[in-house]
Amino acid sequence: MDRYPVLKPVEEALWSAYGILEACYMGGGKLLVAGNGGSCADAEHIVGELMKGFVKPRRLPESFQERLKEEGGKQGEILAEKLQGALAAIALNGHPGLSTAFANDVDGDLVYAQQVWGYGNPGDVFLGISTSGNAKNVDYAVTAAKAKGMSVIGLTGKDGGVLGTRADVAVIVPEQDTFKIQELHLPVYHTLCLLLEERFF
Repeated sequence: MDRYPVLKPVEEALWSAYGILEACYMGGGKLLVAGNGGSCADAEHIVGELMKGFVKPRRLPESFQERLKEEGGKQGEILAEKLQGALAAIALNGHPGLSTAFANDVDGDLVYAQQVWGYGNPGDVFLGISTSGNAKNVDYAVTAAKAKGMSVIGLTGKDGGVLGTRADVAVIVPEQDTFKIQELHLPVYHTLCLLLEERFF
């Protein structure tokens, strides 16, 4: 918070969000993330930080390195050297074939909910990103996630909107304009990713 004092009011919510994510990964779960527009790009950004090294090299366990070498010889040596530890995360906006098929055949507002139903399990986490907190497709996904026994984290702004009231933890950054909200979302999720990497690697 030293670099972003404007985020001091959300520090407690940020730590609560971290606690949910820590428990998820300790239990072998995964994170599902979704948003629209700039928040869609943020969802992909988050997955990129979790699924490979962020600021740490994340070497694979020695036992798995040996299994790779036994299985693949020279190829296994390359994998053992270059693969990195990952925290399982999926950006739901990254599946255009499925998304366009479901939108065309069924209902575009339910695309994220369909993926939460298909990918989610009890103990997993759904992270919905919406600058207003009122994105309809994100809200449908929240309902699906809660019905599946998943925890829900909201990352939003303004007054939090519907997402702010429905999420188990909502990080509502103190801005009103969309672009300013997005500018504050980045240090929030970078902090979460850094904390998780420190904890697990």
